[in-house]
This record gives sequence, structure tokens and C-alpha cells, in this order.
Amino acid sequence: MWRSRSEARRRPAPRRLLPLLLALLLTACGTGAAPAGPAGGPSGGPSGGPSGGPSGDVAPSVPGGDVVGVPEATVPAAPAPPAPTRPSLADLAEQVAGELSAESVVQDVLGADMSWPQCAPGLGIPEKRSSGQPRPVPEAEYVILGLTNGPGVSPNPCLAEQAAWTRERGMLLGAYAVASYPEPRFVEQYGDDGPFDAATPAGLLANVGYQQARFNLASLREAGMAQVPVIWIDVEPVPDFEWSSDLEANAAVVTGLARGYRDAGYGIGVYSTTALWDAVVGDLALGVPEWRAAGQTSREEALRRCGPEASIQGGEPIFAQWVEADRDMNISCPGPIRLSDWFAA
Repeated sequence: MWRSRSEARRRPAPRRLLPLLLALLLTACGTGAAPAGPAGGPSGGPSGGPSGGPSGDVAPSVPGGDVVGVPEATVPAAPAPPAPTRPSLADLAEQVAGELSAESVVQDVLGADMSWPQCAPGLGIPEKRSSGQPRPVPEAEYVILGLTNGPGVSPNPCLAEQAAWTRERGMLLGAYAVASYPEPRFVEQYGDDGPFDAATPAGLLANVGYQQARFNLASLREAGMAQVPVIWIDVEPVPDFEWSSDLEANAAVVTGLARGYRDAGYGIGVYSTTALWDAVVGDLALGVPEWRAAGQTSREEALRRCGPEASIQGGEPIFAQWVEADRDMNISCPGPIRLSDWFAA
């Protein structure tokens, strides 16, 4: 990710909604309960039924302690009231969670992203060794994990562990992958392996981009993240793995990546800034959703980047990112968002 430093299974209700879930459960559990008696346990009496006393008829008492008999023929016993029905706690939880999931259109959702820099120190390729940077804050509702370790054909060395870490904390999972210009050996190896016309230079490069996507999807599956619905394509300069000076050639690689993910059934979006995108791929317009970076600024500046003046390639702004205390922070852009469209549990 860009930094200015050196470097449908039913989805659970978001953690921010858990207080509401608890309140609804407590309210529902009280529905139909008997009024509390003057003594005894939760049912209002020592062994009694739902009416608050022992089952059967009890003769009324009078001052002095004498018991007045009740003639059976003249005062029939009152029928016992029907026992209130109480749904089990599990049923209530499933019902409420289902309702919340169906209505999980929320706003201003805080999240994060992390990748190889947050792996334990010393992992990864020589040019991109991890350094154990801080992981997402506990308040994050989702984490977008990087599939690559720098260039597009080098895997994040701790992706599976990061996916497990995210799930253990009840956060939703997303995925992004850095795009990079291929080395000549990859063009020779993969240039004719794909859906594009290998007889043209642009087709060769697009086929290599297509294979980059397939490589990253293999990493996604190996980490147990195949259910993620969208892959964000990270387009920016990659130190030590520079893009070419030919913007059309670079655009061909990104076009191949986009098709590779789509052909595998994934939605796509792009991560970048207006300046970085233009510097790498020129006026390429995929028209896909955008995740916009604001660098080491603030939440306020990140939200400002959701505006039309910060458009990257003509797509809808979905998330914005800023760096704070050595962490990549993210916020959903203004307006309602359905988290299940972008993340998996």
C-alpha cells in the first residue's frame, strides 16, 4: 500500500451491532415471563409453575391462621393458565442476527489493511523483508489483506496467519493485490498463455497480467480466503520493481489482471490516487469501484478524497485510507454500504 514512509454464508452481525443484539435478546427473553412473586427464584415461587405458585388449588387463609374450606360443588377450581412459550436463546439469537444481517447496510465503517510489513520481522523476499509493523486497531470492523510481497508474483509470507488473526477478532476479511510490471522472463514464459492476442506486444503483457491474477488467486485459496467477493488491484509505483515508461504497456498488464480476477468470478476495484494512477497507466478507465489513498494525513482528509475531485478512473468511491501511528486506517465513504458486498467472514 502507498505510504510516505519507507515503506455468503450468513455473515455474522457486525461487532458494532452487538450491543443492539444483546438488548434485543434480553427484551425478547422477558416477553411472556410471569410477574415476579414476593419470594423465591426466577419463576416467582418455590417449585411452582408459571403462575407464580404451586400448581393446583390453595385454600385462602383468614386472620388467626384458620383455613377456610372451599366447597368443591360451589367454587370450582380455576383452570391453570396456559404456560407461556419462551423461544430458546439460540433461536432468538439466530432470529435477531438474521434480521441484522439482512439489514446490514451501515455507514462510516472503520476498518484497516495489512500485508507483508505486518508479518513477523525478517520474512519475505530480500527486497521486501517484513518488519513487524503494528496490526489493525481493535475497533476495525474489517481488514483488507495484501496477497503479495511487493511484486505481483511474490506471495505475502504470512497471509494465512493474518487471515486467522483477523477472524479470531471477529473482523471481516477483504483482499488486495499489488500489480507490477513483469520481468522479461515472465513475458517469455506466460506471454502466450491467456485469452489475449499473443501476436501483439499489448496482448503478451495482458496475458502476463492474467497469470499474475491466477497466481494471487492461488495464494487466496491457500490462505482459506476464497469466499472474499472482491479483489482490489493496487496500482502504484513499486520500488525495486518499477513500471515501464510506456503507459500503454503498463495499462495492458492491469487490463489482464482485471480480466483474470473477473474470469475467476471475483468482483474488482482499484486502489490508488489520481496522481499515482495517471503516472502508471495514464488514462486507463476500468470504471470499477475505487479505494482511495490519502497517505499520512487524517480521517478528515481521507473522507475528502471520497469526493469527485479525487476520482481515480471514473469509478464509485467505496473506501478511503489514511496512515496514522504507523497503521493503515480505512473508512467507508459517505453513504450506505453493505459490508457483505465487499468482505467475507
